Amino acid sequence: MKPALSQLPFFSNLHRFAPLLEENERLPLLVTGIAGVAGYNAFSFFRKKYGSSVFGQRPVNNWPLSGPGIVGVDLEDRESARQLIEANGIRSVLNCGGSCALKNCELDPAMAERANVNALQSLLSALEPTDARLIHLSVDLVFSGTAGGGQNESAATDPVTVYGKTMVQAEQLILQQRPQSVVLRISLPMGTSFNGHAGAIDWIQSRFIQGKPATLYYDEVRSPTYVECLNELFEETIAGHFSGLFHAGGTRHISLYEIAQIVNAVGGYDPDLLHGCYRLEAGPLPPRAGNVTLNSDKLAQRLGRVPFEPWPSDPQLVPNHRKWHYQRGNFPSAPEQIQLRLYQR
Repeated sequence: MKPALSQLPFFSNLHRFAPLLEENERLPLLVTGIAGVAGYNAFSFFRKKYGSSVFGQRPVNNWPLSGPGIVGVDLEDRESARQLIEANGIRSVLNCGGSCALKNCELDPAMAERANVNALQSLLSALEPTDARLIHLSVDLVFSGTAGGGQNESAATDPVTVYGKTMVQAEQLILQQRPQSVVLRISLPMGTSFNGHAGAIDWIQSRFIQGKPATLYYDEVRSPTYVECLNELFEETIAGHFSGLFHAGGTRHISLYEIAQIVNAVGGYDPDLLHGCYRLEAGPLPPRAGNVTLNSDKLAQRLGRVPFEPWPSDPQLVPNHRKWHYQRGNFPSAPEQIQLRLYQR
């Protein structure tokens, strides 16, 4: 009989310092898509821990993203993907690649398919003759958010964006062609990004820093997670022996407008710069999902622990009304506090 979630340890640090990938012979590791927040932080985490046994993939044209272990390869090129896997003796892959630029995907569906589907097919073909472990990151936006949130893995996907539709295609490719893999649907990974623009917090903060307004949605609700928690989950999952589809959303569900309130207050920015609206008031492009919060009970039961600390971890930083960010609480407010309090648990 499975233990109730209330009986599981909440966010255990037991695995943080254990060399799980060495113990389970899952090195060398390839992290793809390191230009994004999840991939960038995962590569940094694993490279620091396992050194030259970890490689990071980025597109060829993203030349500013360089450093030890970083390889410029376009995964859509099947021969390049094969050589990358074979030449480095890859034993596991954390696939964080693809394009999540909602508007760009809507305007160029062919690009979205190349980045999110074709590149994955090339990777699967390169891995086909190996027994390498594959962990693939999908997203909560495979749902429309019209069902009230808290979706579990058995819920039917119904994306409203081209991006979401290509992510569903990618999930199906993996589950059909390499069922021994793990697909993790994540929400918003809260951490730094390489270019300062890729993260959920980045754009909001960039507007406030420039004294420009930012408009966010009252009714798009997500399940954000600290990247520190995600990194530990990735390590445990790569080292594991289970497979299938799992939701990996955080335990605190919060709207995009509330996220912006938190950034505004913690960063000490002008509260008048934050505007809010409902999705239907924002125009048709790109379409916006509603409450796409994830029920991650299946993952917690599989791990025997609840892997995510709430974001933000400090309950003082959780808005309770739409003018909350005007009433600065008993916490320091300055731009550097965002790094300390919102990027780190």
